[in-house]
Amino acid sequence: MLLRSDIWVSAYLRRCSSADVSAVLRRRGAAEAGAIFVKIDRLNGSCALFSPAPQTATADQGVDRLWCRAHKDEWMDCAGIEERIGREIKFDPDLWIIEIDDKDGRHFLDIVD
Repeated sequence: MLLRSDIWVSAYLRRCSSADVSAVLRRRGAAEAGAIFVKIDRLNGSCALFSPAPQTATADQGVDRLWCRAHKDEWMDCAGIEERIGREIKFDPDLWIIEIDDKDGRHFLDIVD
């Protein structure tokens, strides 16, 4: 069973802060089960967007959530990421968006390919 989205987001923001990574909650979604998207901005015009992994992906024990890139390339231009976020909001208005500004592209997420 997954943690509530609001609890997971709060813990994730604290995790980023403890590593001196700037992370902000850009959009608050449904508290109990809203999908969470994480945008990484490397502050050089390149960004990435992580979305929840498909439900068929399996997590190691102790991993609450799995993530995947929401695009093919490792990094994209930020305008393209913003367009994708806009489409996701139209599809699911209850989603959460976290934005991280980190030149090294750190995200602290458990990623599946």
